[in-house]
Amino acid sequence: MSEYFLGVDNGGTLIKAVVFDERGNAIAGASRKVPVITPQSGYFERDMDVLWKANYEAIAEAVKSSALPSKKIRGVACAGHGKGLYLWGRDGKPAYNGIMSTDSRAWEYAERWAQDGTADRVFEKNYQRVLASQPVSLLRWFKDIKPEVLERTKWIFEAKDYIRFRLTGEPYAEITDYSGANLLNLRDCRFDADLLSEFGLRDVFGKLPPLKYSTDLCGCVSAEAAAVTGLEPGTPVAGGMFDIDACALALDVVDEQKLCVIAGTWSINEFLSRKPVLNHSVMMNSLSFLPGYYLVEECSPTSAGNNEWFINLFLDTEKEEARVKGIDLYEYVSRLASETPPDGQTIVFLPYIYGANYNPKAKACFIGLEASHTRKQILRAVFEGIVFCHMVHVEKLLSNREDPNIIRLAGGAAKSAVWAQIFADVFNCPVETVYATELGALGCAMVASVTAGIYPNLRDAAAKMTKVGARYEPNPNSVEIYRKKYKMYLAASAALEKYWSDFPTVTA
Repeated sequence: MSEYFLGVDNGGTLIKAVVFDERGNAIAGASRKVPVITPQSGYFERDMDVLWKANYEAIAEAVKSSALPSKKIRGVACAGHGKGLYLWGRDGKPAYNGIMSTDSRAWEYAERWAQDGTADRVFEKNYQRVLASQPVSLLRWFKDIKPEVLERTKWIFEAKDYIRFRLTGEPYAEITDYSGANLLNLRDCRFDADLLSEFGLRDVFGKLPPLKYSTDLCGCVSAEAAAVTGLEPGTPVAGGMFDIDACALALDVVDEQKLCVIAGTWSINEFLSRKPVLNHSVMMNSLSFLPGYYLVEECSPTSAGNNEWFINLFLDTEKEEARVKGIDLYEYVSRLASETPPDGQTIVFLPYIYGANYNPKAKACFIGLEASHTRKQILRAVFEGIVFCHMVHVEKLLSNREDPNIIRLAGGAAKSAVWAQIFADVFNCPVETVYATELGALGCAMVASVTAGIYPNLRDAAAKMTKVGARYEPNPNSVEIYRKKYKMYLAASAALEKYWSDFPTVTA
């Protein structure tokens, strides 16, 4: 008799709820889009009540579509975008809008702490850089700019921990997420009031929920949540994971041989390691979903979200063509990009619509446009620029380890054969995808299966529930073409770097 589990993934673009069986087969799913609130440049927010409504509606639709009795769903787990900030008030309501991982309002704090020595002092505890979009920067921004928000805050949540709280009514801080938030002492695996003091945030220590691990039981579905989701009251809810961990798990990246690349709203590039990288060459070490392992990460908001922006803003004609032909829009866009070969254009695209690799003030741009260029060529440049931006991160990772024997690719780019081939050619390494459309939700289902006692551990769950899909070998001719184009990309990015500090910002 089959067992079933619900995975809920709160990404930067969509909320997805999917019911899986114990072999990793998707039985039914649903998604919702939550409007992004942008009151001024660099601000990216979501209404937390609207976010919860989108979650319970997606869950309810997935449960109903599965045609399963609700009691057949043995467990639930959530994943969500890291960074950002979701504050719950003492009055039982959100204390502010949820802040997304693309938000850069607090850039001055990250920059100041890097310059005044704070970042260096705390590195022995946090093992990571301080980013503008991390809770630590945003909390300090609130303390200085809107202190009344922190005064009425009861709990400091990350995205998925907030949703789990709404499902169960029990507040917890799951360790993979909070270890990437610069709020956790990674050396000792605990919250640390002295660490918070370095950032001027000691007074928020009591607002951090109790720590839990990914497969820990973190309460059960409440009667109130059951009424709106269709889940059985009392269904176990696991700790869940940071979405980058959920995707790595779903890709069966459970050893040190593979490299994981996620091309979604964020460019996520990571590998598992028994030891953190402490030479300051990488952006982040966080605690992995596997006890005893770190997830070593390079990331930035520079990935497939840029392609989404380009399609929405410039490809109305192509949208209509896809509709008339009855073709999925993204499949059609991929076909158009494939009509320009690797040497078919030399446009350089810097995919900085939501921020750059390391400079939060950098802006997106196309370099080398001519009147003869077509939208197909520009679209190809968008695909390539995003891959080049991933490569900047991957080079930093590879300076600290042996080259991987395989790269597992997830996110929007993994659904495009031409885009996946560009990754293989630029990285000069085989790239594999898996047969799963919603990897974050699948990783959550694996966690729920362990919490429910169906599998003994996450390695076993991944072995049983992951199905490897397409494999892309690097093309030697394309590898050489992209080696030259990548040099152009790096030169263009470096040449513009000096301009961003004085570049004007338009506010509402």
